[in-house]
Amino acid sequence: MKRWLLVSLALITLLATACRGSGMSDSALGTEPSAETDPMPTAAAAKVEAPAPVMPERGLATADDKSSSGSQGGVFRRLWADPPTLDPHLTGDTTSAGIVVEVFSGLVALNTDLQLIPDIAERWEVDETGTVYTFRIRDKVKFHNGNSVTAADFKWSIERASKPNTASAVVDTYLNDIVGFNDFFEGRADEIAGIRIVDDLTLQITIDAPKAYFLAKLTYPTAYVLDRTTVETGGRSWWIDTPVGTGPFKLTEYRIGERIVLERNEDFYRDPPSVNKVVMNLAGGQAMAMYENDEIDITGVGLFDLDRVLDPNEPLNKELVIAQPGFSIAYIGFNTEKAPFDDVKFRQALNHAIDKDLIAREVLSELVKPAYGILPPSFPGYNPEIKGLEYDQELAKNLLSQSKYADPESRPRIVITVPGTGGVIGLDLEVIIAMWENTLGVEVEISQVEWATYLDDLDAKKMQAYAGLGWQADYPDPQDFLDILFHSESSINHGNFNNSAVDKLLEEARIEPDIVQRIALYNDAERLIVQEAAWVPLWFDGEQYALIKQYVTGYELTPMIVPRLAQVVITP
Repeated sequence: MKRWLLVSLALITLLATACRGSGMSDSALGTEPSAETDPMPTAAAAKVEAPAPVMPERGLATADDKSSSGSQGGVFRRLWADPPTLDPHLTGDTTSAGIVVEVFSGLVALNTDLQLIPDIAERWEVDETGTVYTFRIRDKVKFHNGNSVTAADFKWSIERASKPNTASAVVDTYLNDIVGFNDFFEGRADEIAGIRIVDDLTLQITIDAPKAYFLAKLTYPTAYVLDRTTVETGGRSWWIDTPVGTGPFKLTEYRIGERIVLERNEDFYRDPPSVNKVVMNLAGGQAMAMYENDEIDITGVGLFDLDRVLDPNEPLNKELVIAQPGFSIAYIGFNTEKAPFDDVKFRQALNHAIDKDLIAREVLSELVKPAYGILPPSFPGYNPEIKGLEYDQELAKNLLSQSKYADPESRPRIVITVPGTGGVIGLDLEVIIAMWENTLGVEVEISQVEWATYLDDLDAKKMQAYAGLGWQADYPDPQDFLDILFHSESSINHGNFNNSAVDKLLEEARIEPDIVQRIALYNDAERLIVQEAAWVPLWFDGEQYALIKQYVTGYELTPMIVPRLAQVVITP
């Protein structure tokens, strides 16, 4: 998904749970609130003042929680934050997505091994042209309200997501391969021509060219199926009042600022979940203290607790889990159409003036890895030979002197916008700003805005420069980073980066059937993007540390958001 991460730039918050509440570490932990400073986004609606929710005494099943199956039952408890939305068609951040993928579903899905698997579609066929997909929908799949799911529901849902008045900021990125999408999206057609109902349980989708990543795109919530009656009668807040999905869990309670409760969907069309409930505490608190007090069952480990938890003699060490790095990147974005970031030499100078290795070592305790490219390590297409714009003070000064903005007297005022309301911008960003001033004499101001407003301004491309967020993969394909974020016509190209050579490479990669040549095209595009200094790439995830109660099994730590809670088991 467009998984924007709220990246906590302060070391404590970055490591306490990792981040955005859109783009963060083990995707699962990355969407949880920070232990100390709660960097996660809040809902657009104001939080209500309320006491902390009453949590179950522990995650084990009680007599009331037990189902008829001895292996089922229990409550899985965790910290979370108010999601900006739970409407799948509007979802664009990991805080929302971490819930949406458990309550709603689509034709296909990614499993915890990041493999593409059948979901509501039990199978599909692709014709010899590679452009016509025929999906056979499972019989007797039902929405949470008991209504049957049909091909017509998928057609309505995809068209609903694509309507301008739905106001999805991501739909033209994730569904624009479908024939007729643009005509419908721009109001020139009454339906999307490339979506055809063959019969009640057969749906056909035709795309504009053979594309290796198209099926993976359908795992994004914009393509999820919704119950038409629920949406049309529920108004814009239907997902708060009557959240009807098809996923393994039903959303049975949402109290803004207090808690979200998910309950097992006994009629789930695949294996039903083991746990009876998942309780997400939205009230905040100190995660480590709550974990040690048996109030939550999982937490990230912050810097202040890391040495203690790594000690083999510490009881908590038995509950320590080390997760593989997430498929995400934190960065500082530039609007390349706004001065002074319209000058490539000025952007390059800022990149070369940052000693990322020093910051990673001395400020972030080597729990992140300096990023000089765009694609994360171990991600498909990652190329360690792409060196990027490394620290070089003299080169930075020379580039600044050659730019249009060498003279500080005539240089425009520079404002970097970050999400949040607490006045704390993060230790690493503070150090970066100091490096810019000390090396280049470039002064920067910080503007802080609430998370939902930040996302709106990001989508509207209002900001001159922006930090405090990252991008997390929605599916394991380089197109999900390079094409979506840097093609000049992408609505998610928030920095208005425009390079015709990059566009050409990305367009060729879309339809290149040979995987080796396709990756080579992406590598060439990435080199150009990095050399043009479209961003300041900052950090890739390092190893992530988490604590999980020993009575919890089956919770998979994955490098991106995928449905996972149905696999959790609470063992008495």
